[in-house]
Amino acid sequence: MDIESARPGHLACVGLGMLLGGHLAPRARAYLEQADVVFVAASDAVVELWVQSIRADARSLQPYYAEGKPRRQTYREMIEAMLAEVRAGRRVCAAFYGHPGVFAQVPHDAIAQARAEGLAAVMEPGVSAEACLYADLGIDPGRWGCQHYEATQFLLYQRRIDPTAHLVLWQVGVVGDAACRRYASTRAHRQLLVDRLLADYPPEHEVVVYEAATLPIATPRMERLPLSRLAGAELSMQSTLVVPPARPPVPDPAMRALFARLDADSDAVPA
Repeated sequence: MDIESARPGHLACVGLGMLLGGHLAPRARAYLEQADVVFVAASDAVVELWVQSIRADARSLQPYYAEGKPRRQTYREMIEAMLAEVRAGRRVCAAFYGHPGVFAQVPHDAIAQARAEGLAAVMEPGVSAEACLYADLGIDPGRWGCQHYEATQFLLYQRRIDPTAHLVLWQVGVVGDAACRRYASTRAHRQLLVDRLLADYPPEHEVVVYEAATLPIATPRMERLPLSRLAGAELSMQSTLVVPPARPPVPDPAMRALFARLDADSDAVPA
C-alpha cells in the first residue's frame, strides 16, 4: 500500500490501537513500514518490542520521561526529536498506543507545529480506549448520552453534570496533578473528586474503574464499587472512571408538543 509517507519531509502520527497486534490498521502499518524514521510511544514495553519486530530501528520515546520531570517538558522534547527528522527531509512515522488524537498531546502539537512550518503532517486514527470501553462495558453513547472529561480538568472548572447520562472521567489515577509532575494521585486528591461527584450522585451509586486490555492474554479491568469507596480504590495512569446514569431522563412535554405540531403540519401539506 503506497501512502503519503513516500513523500520526503513528512510526519505521520499513527495509532497502534489498544490490543497488541490486534488493532493495527493496514494504513498505519504501511506508514510504519515505509517511513525513513520511526518513533514509538506505547503503554507497555512488550508493545514497543512488537513494533520493533516490524521496524527494528524504531526509536522509543519512553526515555524522555523521568521521575519528577514535568510531562510538558517531556512532550516538548519528544516533538522536537520528531520534527528535527522531518525538517531534515525524512519520512517520519510516530506510532502511539490507542488513538493518536485521543488524550495524546504530543501528536496534536507535533502535527500543528509541522504544518505551521509548512511541512506535511497527517494523523491516522487507531482503536482508542474509549472504543474499547464502549465494547467491554456494553455502553451505547447514543442511547442516553455520554459526557467525557479529563479528571483534573473536571475539578478545576465548574461543569454542569447531567446524572441521567453516562459520565466518563479520564486519567483518574493522576487526578489533581495540574502541574503534570506526578504519576499517581494521593487519596486526598481522589477524595476531592468523590466529594465533587457526591453533589450529583448518592454515596452508594455504583461506578466502574475501567482499564482496557493491552495484551491478547489479558482481560479488561472492570471493577465495580460504590462511589463512596472510590478514594481507597487502586488506580493507575490507565484507569478511567465510568459513572453510569443515576436516574432516567425527564421528558420535556413542551418540546414533544412542538414536535407533534410540526409533524401534524407536515402531514397536512399536500403531496
